[in-house]
Amino acid sequence: MSTDTIHDLFEHGLEDIYHAEHELLEALEDLEEHTEDEEIAQAFADHRQETEGQIDRLEQVFEEFGEPPEKEECEGIEGLIEEYEGFLETDPEQHVLDYHSMAAAEKTEHYEIAAYGNLLPLADQLGLDDAADMLEENLREEQDALEKLKTLTENYDIESIPAQ
Repeated sequence: MSTDTIHDLFEHGLEDIYHAEHELLEALEDLEEHTEDEEIAQAFADHRQETEGQIDRLEQVFEEFGEPPEKEECEGIEGLIEEYEGFLETDPEQHVLDYHSMAAAEKTEHYEIAAYGNLLPLADQLGLDDAADMLEENLREEQDALEKLKTLTENYDIESIPAQ
């Protein structure tokens, strides 16, 4: 696909985040399964449910944009997931894994926030007001999820992790 216009750039970004959200839906389930801390696991479960809503809104954005929902491989999210899976292979202690899972989730939230933040001005420029509103809602949810994760990470008992 050629990306010479704002329309093309918006379509590319939309397909990218659509793929990312689908990948993260599965990744959040994995994070929840690998976490023993109930509060952290619940945060992953809650965000997984939110992600389903975000995917629904993205499909509505595609509809307003006049294109069918399609995915374009999101190499950024793929890389973050691959990094997490590689860490799992090291068979870390549970406390270390729980903390790392929160840190990995924070990284993905930053990525999603950037993606939605970049799509918003394009939607505005294209006159896609309803789409911009839906993208803004997804952005706010990602920002809220990041704040919840930061709070969980800050309150995590890292003293349970050996220093050396």
